[in-house]
Formats: sequence, C-alpha cells, structure tokens
Amino acid sequence: MTHKAGFVNIVGNPNVGKSTLSNELVGERLSIITSKAQTTRHRIFGIVNQPEYQIVFSDTPGVLKPNYKLQESMLRFSKSALADADVILYVTDTFEKPDKNDDFLGAVQKTNIPVLLVVNKIDLVDQEKLDSIVDFWKEQLPSAEIFPMSALHKFNIQNLKDRIIELLPDSPPFFDKESLTDKPEKFFVTEIIREKILIQYKKEIPYSVEVEVEEFKEGPDRVDIRAVIHVARDSQKGIIIGHKGVKLKWVGIEARKDIEAFLKKKVMLTTYVKVSKDWRDKETFLRGHGYDLK
Repeated sequence: MTHKAGFVNIVGNPNVGKSTLSNELVGERLSIITSKAQTTRHRIFGIVNQPEYQIVFSDTPGVLKPNYKLQESMLRFSKSALADADVILYVTDTFEKPDKNDDFLGAVQKTNIPVLLVVNKIDLVDQEKLDSIVDFWKEQLPSAEIFPMSALHKFNIQNLKDRIIELLPDSPPFFDKESLTDKPEKFFVTEIIREKILIQYKKEIPYSVEVEVEEFKEGPDRVDIRAVIHVARDSQKGIIIGHKGVKLKWVGIEARKDIEAFLKKKVMLTTYVKVSKDWRDKETFLRGHGYDLK
C-alpha cells in the first residue's frame, strides 16, 4: 500500500477561525484561540499520523498590512505558506468583507496548488446569506472547492479532512510518525502564557508583549519554569503587573494549569516583566525569538 504525505497550509485574514479549524483538524490544541485578531504570530505545524498517511497542517498568522517589523514577519509566514503547500486551505467566514485583503487574495488566485475554500461560522447566518457568500467565492476562486463549515461546532470537518487525504501526494513521511508538531515544548509554554495575556488585558497591551522561557528545568515529577514577559514601553510594565500584582498573578495561575495539562506534569511557574523598548521593531530581538526577517 502506498503512503501519502503532504503540507496543508491554512491561510486567511485575521479572526476568521483558522486556529480553531487547525486544532480541530490536528485533534490537539496547539494554536492559541481567543476572540482577538492577530493571535497567531508564527507558523505552527500540527502533524496528523495514520499508518497510510501523514498530514502536516500549518497554521499561519492572519494576513494584514504590516505596521512594524513583527507584522512584516507575520505576513512573510503567511505568504510563504502559498509557495510550499501541497494543499491550501483558504479560510474566510460569513462576516468578513470580501475585499479585506485584495493583494493576498490575488496571490491565491494565481496559484496552481489545489485550494479548498472554507466558509466558516455558517451557524451564524441564514441559508440565503450563505448562498450569496458561496456564489461570490465561486466567482473569486473558480477552481477552489468550497466547504461551508462551523469549526466551533465541528460541522463538515470530516468531509474536509477526507478531501485533504485524497489530494495528498504519494510520499514517505516528512516527520517521525510519533511527532505531533515541529515546535519544542518551550514554545507552547510561551504561547499558553501569551494566550492568558490576550484574555486578561485589553487594547494594545497583548500586542506589545512577547514571552520568553528563560529556564526550563525538568525533574522526575515537576518542571520548574521561569518566564519573562517583555513589554515595549515602561508604562506597560505596571499595567501587566496590575494593582498589588493581581493581574500578573492571575496570568500565572491560569497559565500554570494549562501548562500542567500540556506537559502532563506538575509545574512551578515564575513570571516577571521586563521592558524591552520597542522590541516589535528591533531585528535582533525578533530574530532571537524565531521571527523570519529575510
């Protein structure tokens, strides 16, 4: 029996449900999910293994017009996903303005890679509205196959997955068949802490934060983790810490619970806040934290 393997890259504008869909397809919670846009900053591989196939799903940052170097890197991750895929999942939803990012859509229109277009959040509109959305996308991407979907309610996920498997090329696996992702455990620790920050703080604060694991000591029964929360300005440090440290304490408690569930071990988590002035525009800082600035 032949073995199939391929890269399935999930692209689209911010806040259309790419990470929810990615987690459902992978069967593990690898990507942060919040109601805020621009939650995903890196490309995260989620690997699905079966004896007869390996699917490497790639969740990418939402496409946006960059305002600083961090966002330039995020856009580069998204654009590269159009070049190295075996299948492209272009995700939109029932509320998005279709002309939100014409440049990126133009790149998708030109590709020769198979495109599966997911219209997400169909549980929030009536059939007439859905029909008009589907008709619009048939005109925009005539060669794409369209999958109306509710990732949140798991509607139509299996049909999408079946079609992906059909489109995979014959190939040996790209990763060890036991692998779930290409990222180390430390990466997911930083993402879990960042997710709690996205939940707890409003406006610009979550977008001015980068999390770094400075220490990760694994013992037989417990992992000791020391994490630094970088902020871009002095004024943000006090906001993150909160009155009498209450906000930072909440972040630590909630993050620790999820990190313990992820690592399946007891965790001692220590967090502190450091001002790294204007880090979003500092190339050395961004490169050191895994961002692509070629």
